[in-house]
Amino acid sequence: MTYLRRGVPAVYATLSVGKYMSHDLEKIYERLYDYSEARDFAGADPFNGLNSRIFQLTPLKYFRSARLAWLQIIKRSPVDLRGLLLVEPGVNPKGLALFALAEMSRYRATGFADNAENAAKLIDRLMELAITDSGDGGQTLAFGYNFDWQSRVFYAPRGTPAVVPTAFAFRALIESFEANGNENHLTAAAGICRFITGRLNRPVDTADEVCFSYTPVDKTAVYNASLLAAECLAKYGKISGNADYMSLSAKAARFVINRQRGDGAWVYGEDESHAWADNFHTAFILISLSRISDDIPHVKSEVGAAVEKGSGYWLENFFLDDGTPKYYDRAIYPVDIHSAAAAIVGLTELKDRDARMFPMAEKIADWTARNMLDADGFFYYQIRKHGSIETQFMRWGQAWMAYALARLIEGKGRDAR
Repeated sequence: MTYLRRGVPAVYATLSVGKYMSHDLEKIYERLYDYSEARDFAGADPFNGLNSRIFQLTPLKYFRSARLAWLQIIKRSPVDLRGLLLVEPGVNPKGLALFALAEMSRYRATGFADNAENAAKLIDRLMELAITDSGDGGQTLAFGYNFDWQSRVFYAPRGTPAVVPTAFAFRALIESFEANGNENHLTAAAGICRFITGRLNRPVDTADEVCFSYTPVDKTAVYNASLLAAECLAKYGKISGNADYMSLSAKAARFVINRQRGDGAWVYGEDESHAWADNFHTAFILISLSRISDDIPHVKSEVGAAVEKGSGYWLENFFLDDGTPKYYDRAIYPVDIHSAAAAIVGLTELKDRDARMFPMAEKIADWTARNMLDADGFFYYQIRKHGSIETQFMRWGQAWMAYALARLIEGKGRDAR
């Protein structure tokens, strides 16, 4: 473990003290993007431990408990074991989608052709990783993770189509279509919706509620994952006029709303092992519900009440006054870069719903740069009670922080106008 350094990182020392000005955030973004691009957007991931060539040579790979233990040991280790265990850096589709979304956000803020070209190249590269399949309803399109993944409930081999990376790819494709009218990207988005409706399982499917599974190989009910599927259906349903998609999306939103706790919080999912509430999954739920309500007007009232209650709990229980993003509602540590980035995105996107949100997003960005930004331009993984874990994770940390900073800069510009 590398313990917390005294003072501030070298990159921060050259910038303004106190609240960041917009140009300071832009410098941090540019350094982060350049750092990531120089590495071809490839890197380690908290969950890629099963890619170890050593582990794959052992019979342990066939046992659920061994996979889960191995993954968690590498993920939680204060020292990065990936080099020793022969885990190669990789390119993650969700990471590419997030960098593309970040550059599209920068393009909206700057109008610079370079940002638009970067986003287009990233989407082209993302599409090279697409998983396609043909069926009676037409071609489906999806994306998976670049590592084997053992969750507490199910196992997904590398490349298994999964709704989370697929939904972020969908968002990048749709934002590209909306920006430049690329019909190929809209066609790809339609394939994603066919994957959601035709390939994902529905552990809950009633007249009033729907829940989509994480992958085609499981039947788990994970709230934010199901909502990401619903978010895609709502957006494409609005663009195409597909009422069936919009109805499914509304039912999926209702499923999650009906499982909101009385205090406004949501746990991770339905399984007994999913009974915790954390910062970034709360952010994801709130973002998706807000986007669904924007695209399906008749659910605005129902969704709006849940978002207001959930936002209040989030603001009051997941952040310290100085902008520290807590991991859990009842525990600060570990302070995770994913919590910081997802919070900045969510607070920026939902800022018109609560006057406290955008100032908190700025506080979190300031705190994160002071405490988790390396002099080389990347962000650390975690701060734990006794020190910091300075490992850089490309998807989990750098891609998310690029997206967060870009959205915050864009939000500040809109406020200025």
